[in-house]
Amino acid sequence: MAMTRPFILLLSIAISLSAGTPVWKWKVVDSLSHPHDRFTQGLFWSGSDLYESTGLVGQSRVYHMNAKGKVLDSTEIPAPHFGEGSARVGDQLLVLTWQSRIGFVLHAKTLQKLGEFSLPGEGWGLASDAGNLWLSDGSATLFRMNAATKSIVGTLPVKEQGRPVAKLNELEVVGPFVLANIWYSDSIAVIAPADGHVVAWIDCASLTKAVRKTDAHADVLNGIAWDGKKLWVTGKLWPKIFALEVSGIPKLQK
Repeated sequence: MAMTRPFILLLSIAISLSAGTPVWKWKVVDSLSHPHDRFTQGLFWSGSDLYESTGLVGQSRVYHMNAKGKVLDSTEIPAPHFGEGSARVGDQLLVLTWQSRIGFVLHAKTLQKLGEFSLPGEGWGLASDAGNLWLSDGSATLFRMNAATKSIVGTLPVKEQGRPVAKLNELEVVGPFVLANIWYSDSIAVIAPADGHVVAWIDCASLTKAVRKTDAHADVLNGIAWDGKKLWVTGKLWPKIFALEVSGIPKLQK
């Protein structure tokens, strides 16, 4: 990615949502407090435990929390690394870095570092899917990663009605879909992994606007976590994580 990510973005860029692609409705049904000094990069549930990885050089950390958002443990991602997305596979917690071309393997319960793995380029989002992983690098392509070998085993160009959808960022697998935050926007793409087609959008512009009314320092929407029934979303430097009931998401247990 040629340009450096700004630390604060007070305005998001709206995605032009195509008329032919459904926009799923949602409503806020719950929330958790979220320290608004966390530059959220990755967010996911593992049973009743919530994990978050954050960015910025010298401030990057991984947090292990309970269902109420209370921190049980945390560990730093040391400088000069810029922390990015994360996912759990078995007892391993995998954490990406932005431009260091490496990822870290942590023990999911103790957060002790177990090792490192190589990345082919930039690391942005990561999500677990039936023992494999989806990886994003900010482009319009998702990468399929083997969880055991940490190697890329396939690519998936993402398009909406034939047009590439770039800036794919934080990821989450929800039922049969891969969800992706679109960097610089308030929109979440709902992607069919069979062909990479965007089947729907989740437009969170009104939520972002409401957050910024109470916290002017809130940055862009980023962070998607599925608990099996609700979709939890937050943003960089946001004061809360919100649980959404989304109309189009099938109520499937992971």
